[in-house]
Amino acid sequence: MIRNATIRFAAALALATAAGGCHHTHAHHEARQRFEVTAAVRRDVELTHEYVCQIRAIQHIEVRALERGYLRDIFVDEGQTVHRGQPLFQIAPVMYQAEVARGAAEVQYAQVEYQNTQLLRQGNVVSPNALALARASLSRAEAERALAQAHLRFARLEAPFDGIVGRLMARRGSLIEEGDLLTVLADNSQMWVYFNVSEREYLTYRQTHRAGDPVTVRLRMANDRVFEHPGVVQTIEADFNNETGTIAFRAGFPNPEGLLRHGETGVILMPTVQRAALVIPQMATYRVLDKTFVWVVGPDNVVRAREIHVGEELPHQYVVESGLRDGERVLIEGLRRVRDGDTIDPNEVSAERVYAELAHIHAE
Repeated sequence: MIRNATIRFAAALALATAAGGCHHTHAHHEARQRFEVTAAVRRDVELTHEYVCQIRAIQHIEVRALERGYLRDIFVDEGQTVHRGQPLFQIAPVMYQAEVARGAAEVQYAQVEYQNTQLLRQGNVVSPNALALARASLSRAEAERALAQAHLRFARLEAPFDGIVGRLMARRGSLIEEGDLLTVLADNSQMWVYFNVSEREYLTYRQTHRAGDPVTVRLRMANDRVFEHPGVVQTIEADFNNETGTIAFRAGFPNPEGLLRHGETGVILMPTVQRAALVIPQMATYRVLDKTFVWVVGPDNVVRAREIHVGEELPHQYVVESGLRDGERVLIEGLRRVRDGDTIDPNEVSAERVYAELAHIHAE
């Protein structure tokens, strides 16, 4: 009986040991789950910076009255396209019409005086100085007549360039004072678009692009559509705004269809290439409050949580400013299924494959 009891105890011990071994194997299997990982790599990336902008016509002027008088005629309508030299307004300056008539009479009188003095001089009746004074009087009369005619011409306002007429600020028959605003005229064939760039982005821009290099930008309009025609950065202002820490850029856009108008707003999309940027997939990150973390897989396949600082956000990927080094492996799946210090069985996925798949997803 003792021998049988011993045999039964040994069998039970063997079963317990086997069961414990199975449990240990299962726990070990759970601790080393297989997850995909990839490496942080450096690659050239194209970044698109967005800037709120103001759209201005290449020429936008106020049309003001040059003389006082009644507004006799309006030859255009609001929103009408006009050409250079086309009449816009006619003011009736009664005073200047009278001055022109008086100037013509004075010229005629001075001409008669001069002719009579010439005859007297030929007869040696008057001195040469008298003839010179008569000639000077005629010249003065002619100058005053020309001045009166110029003032009269100022009463007819013509378009100085091709453009679009704005709102009419006066109506026919109104008494107009010198300097009164009548309308505005805008040349929208080309548009100047102004946007402000931070000091840091300005320095990057100047270090990347040489002076005179054409830098192409796009314009996203207020309806969220991108304007059909690309623009080119034309100039940069001389000084920074000390209050905002920015400097103004100006881009020129062709506007053949006249879609853009003076005073609109939009967003400039300016692409820049960042060389050898350290990038990781966005799906490798998770956030805790306002901080961004990744699971870094060490050489011993142990995962450790690490905070990183994101510099730029791209479609499906981040540019890392600090927190990671070249070649370090990060977890790209199972982020919620691991804890700090867990050991995993990594499934290595090349960065080229990861970003190729992400680019395909972005294209769709």
